[in-house]
Amino acid sequence: MIQTRTFLLSFVFFAFAFWVVVAQTTKSPVTNCTIKSNTTCEDCLKIVSCLWCISSQRCIDYPVNSVLPSHSVCPLSDARWGLCWMNFQILIITISVIAGVIVIAIFVCCFCCCKCENIGSNRSEERMENQASLRKFRHEERKAEMKQRHDEMRLKYGLKKENQYSRFENS
Repeated sequence: MIQTRTFLLSFVFFAFAFWVVVAQTTKSPVTNCTIKSNTTCEDCLKIVSCLWCISSQRCIDYPVNSVLPSHSVCPLSDARWGLCWMNFQILIITISVIAGVIVIAIFVCCFCCCKCENIGSNRSEERMENQASLRKFRHEERKAEMKQRHDEMRLKYGLKKENQYSRFENS
């Protein structure tokens, strides 16, 4: 049974890996962005793989080998991708700020959770100390009550003596 599961899982893994490799090597339908060069930015950016360069008024295939288009292709301040009104510099700055805020928020949440956990443990320790002192107080009360009852019984039956060692002195 375990061998069958292992075989099945490995088969699924290799089939998925093969599918990923095939999907990456097969070419997608050719979208020639240069055809859109003499049109507007909006027409160019309707094709997701295209990049509009304002300075040269050209529609260029996005250079997928690099994350950012090189300056020789189009300067970052003139490059538009996705939205005609936002250049790459603004896009990079915006994404960096958002990522920074998210990272800071995660650190703040982790810090607050750790601090709240420590406060909670301090509270529980304080509560336990209060309970211990309350138990000790009740124990002392019960001990005093028992001593009083025992003294009353000794007095009732005449066993109470002023000095416990008086017996030894009389002999």
